Amino acid sequence: MTTPTSPVRARRPVVGTRSPVHGLARRSLPFTDVVAQSLSAVAPSAAATTMPLLVATVAGGSTALALGVALVLAVAVAACVNQFTRRIAATGSLYTFVVRGLGARAGVVTGVAMLLGYGFITMFALAGGGWYAHILIGRFVPALASGAAPALVVVLLMGAAVWWVLLRGIRRSARVTLVVEVVSVALLAVLVLAMLLHAEPAAAVRAALPEPGTGPADVAVGTAIALTAFVGFESAATLGAEARHPFRAVPRAVTWTALASGLLYLGASVSQLVGYAGLGLDLADARSPANELAAAYGVSWAGPVLDVGITASFFACAIASSTALVRVLFTMGREELAPRSFGVAHGVHGTPARALAVTMPVVTLVPVAVVLLGADLWSAMQVILVVSAGGYITAYVLVCAAVPAFLRRIGEATWRPVLLAVGTATLLACSLVVMLVVQSGTFRQAGVWAFLALLALGVTSGLVRLRRLPHLSARLGVHDEAVVTDLLGAGRRADGTSPRTPRHPGGPGSSGGSAAA
Repeated sequence: MTTPTSPVRARRPVVGTRSPVHGLARRSLPFTDVVAQSLSAVAPSAAATTMPLLVATVAGGSTALALGVALVLAVAVAACVNQFTRRIAATGSLYTFVVRGLGARAGVVTGVAMLLGYGFITMFALAGGGWYAHILIGRFVPALASGAAPALVVVLLMGAAVWWVLLRGIRRSARVTLVVEVVSVALLAVLVLAMLLHAEPAAAVRAALPEPGTGPADVAVGTAIALTAFVGFESAATLGAEARHPFRAVPRAVTWTALASGLLYLGASVSQLVGYAGLGLDLADARSPANELAAAYGVSWAGPVLDVGITASFFACAIASSTALVRVLFTMGREELAPRSFGVAHGVHGTPARALAVTMPVVTLVPVAVVLLGADLWSAMQVILVVSAGGYITAYVLVCAAVPAFLRRIGEATWRPVLLAVGTATLLACSLVVMLVVQSGTFRQAGVWAFLALLALGVTSGLVRLRRLPHLSARLGVHDEAVVTDLLGAGRRADGTSPRTPRHPGGPGSSGGSAAA
């Protein structure tokens, strides 16, 4: 394997024959598939129907404000992430970026945080799919409306389906998730628009403004929870090696996903707040806002349709989140920070098959086990979401903090991106601390302690490995690099096959990745 070099220090005098991330289906994904990754990881239709409720339980009358602040922070994080995506094509995403900016130790913390974020959001998506599928099943088979068994069966089936789709290839999974999300978002957008058009303008304004009695702490906690509605928008960066034009496609996908999703969330939250206020009810007391509002306003036919769309959206989210999860593990395997087997790609499909074989059973069985131990599925989802939020926000803080150092090292530091990065990192860190403190006083405290324990365990293991094997520090930060077949006139192999198509991606003769810096 080619030893990775830093894009900010030294460059090879001779272009290599394969990339450090060889084995993946490099330069194979068009822009639509790259967008599909970020869009599906966010799962906007599922998040738009569930997140206002989750935020309302902690932020009360500041729900819309918290979502608005989260939107601003998400766009700011996207701007910070894109300082790297315009220069580095990396399957390790934020993990690799932080290594390039702050070094190996900070990179280990980021990598563990990302594994927690992607892993637990995959669990949340599978559990959410089971939850809404159970609601749908109960409509047509009342005898199955009670009990957790139907939901758990759906979770297991969805987990198996996600595994199969991801194993078969990145383009297949990207197309599936894109179709699912476009249909789901279109349906939800129509319903949100219809409700807002029927609402009085004054009622919509009141719903968007904070209610008396809510304070900064409510907004801070609500913002931290609301940020979980955006998590995954940066996951297009994990396809840097597989995108055809990574330095153009990835930054656009990251920014557009954060902005478009945030606008949808704001519209959905205001419509739900207005709808419940019109009924004299509180959104925080709801169980399934979309279904309850549809029934209350005489459009009960929309309930089952929404359930199908939301279930499909959760499925798409599980696909996209696990796609990012296994690519981070793939990178760690190539660097030997994680077991080397994680860095082995499938010999035919060019996918991280070994990493999939380890992660998919875990993320599928954990929510099932939690429910079998006596927890309610909806409550378990909220606890799982806290762990995921902690992981994501920690990674976002570190990638923002890495921007000044990275830009300074390559001689491109200017005051605007540096100021934005420092300010965003500070606000995110404050939101994270407030969230963990406040949530530790609720039934979701199990998520707080699980996040802290798993983060400490993972970081300790990584740092111990770095200390025992000092040479690993120089290996971290693997990213895609230019190879002979990328040069003008070298677009085909000697045997006439295209370098974009994996021949035996996991084997020694596979071709590599493209320009990183």
